[in-house]
Amino acid sequence: MAVDAQSSYIRRAVVEPEPPPAGAAAPARTRARLFDGPFNTALTLVSILVIVALVWPAVKFLFVDAVWTGSSRLDCLPETVGREVGACWPFIKAKFIQFMYGFYPASQQWRVDVTYALGAILLVALLIPGVPGKGLNAILFFGVFPLVGFFLLVGGVFGLPQVETRVWGGLLVTLVISFTGITFSLPLGILLALGRRSHLPIVRAASVVFIEFWRGVPLITVLFFATYMLPLFLPDDWRIDALARVLIGVVLFAGAYMAEVVRGGLQAIPRGQFEGAMALGLGYWRMMGLVILPQALRLVIPGIVNSFIALFKDTTLVLIVAIFDLLGQLRAAFADPTWATPVTLFTGFAFAGMIYFVVSFGMSRYALFMERRLSTERSR
Repeated sequence: MAVDAQSSYIRRAVVEPEPPPAGAAAPARTRARLFDGPFNTALTLVSILVIVALVWPAVKFLFVDAVWTGSSRLDCLPETVGREVGACWPFIKAKFIQFMYGFYPASQQWRVDVTYALGAILLVALLIPGVPGKGLNAILFFGVFPLVGFFLLVGGVFGLPQVETRVWGGLLVTLVISFTGITFSLPLGILLALGRRSHLPIVRAASVVFIEFWRGVPLITVLFFATYMLPLFLPDDWRIDALARVLIGVVLFAGAYMAEVVRGGLQAIPRGQFEGAMALGLGYWRMMGLVILPQALRLVIPGIVNSFIALFKDTTLVLIVAIFDLLGQLRAAFADPTWATPVTLFTGFAFAGMIYFVVSFGMSRYALFMERRLSTERSR
């Protein structure tokens, strides 16, 4: 009798799924978030006023009052135009080649274009999830492309005339320093993070000393030392290219910061993951490569991308060691009396700011996309 009484409460048919809850329309959600109560309403109105006060003058300067055609400074003067003058875009057009290539020989600038094109093709194929052959693509981008780009840009082989790095400049130098720093700082940071968590006292101590030393020194000091002081400690017959010294300094500096980002991800992994990997008989490097690091790097994507963005913008500091990146070429162009106007300075910095913003914003948006994609795949 007891069994029959209990079985009468057991459901014998599958319950029909209930309809999803009705979500509020987009206008209703927006109204609820922005105008929910007197305080939120006042805060929204003040924010709108602040945005308008900041955005409209910039739009007015860059587009509404801008000068779009001209051949000299006279075309960007209020006395010549007869009205208020905004951005002087003919200045950017006249100096565009200098901003992109520096003083790279005009007859050889096609080599820079080919390097740009190869890098863009491999990078786009690597970033789009649906493109097959990610392993081969990664090998080509991180292993083959740097060598091909080096020989293309420097020359001296296959009949290409040699171009010294001292004539490089503009966006070319900015991208070379950024790509080198980003490509090599991440693996260096991973090794340093693993070394700092090592059970071997010598390895752990060496990693700690390296990280704390480079994190305790400003990047300006690193660049100055690598450019002017390092040659004093080398034999007289040793000659290291100035740009190569800067690249080494940037990689070591960025690698120390990346190590702490990766170490934070490693500490967030539960101990059970380590124990489970060891229970499966995996060695240390296979455990790290197959189990631990994929999870750790996924957790610290925002920190990694933040370091990449900071590194990309910090390339402007190479100007102090006489390497003319995009910002350096921009400041050099200001000295041209042909384009000396009250708005030339603001136009140049606005142009450079747009480039830095587009690249930085693109990296942050892609990182957010990958976070969502990896979170979705993990939830499945």
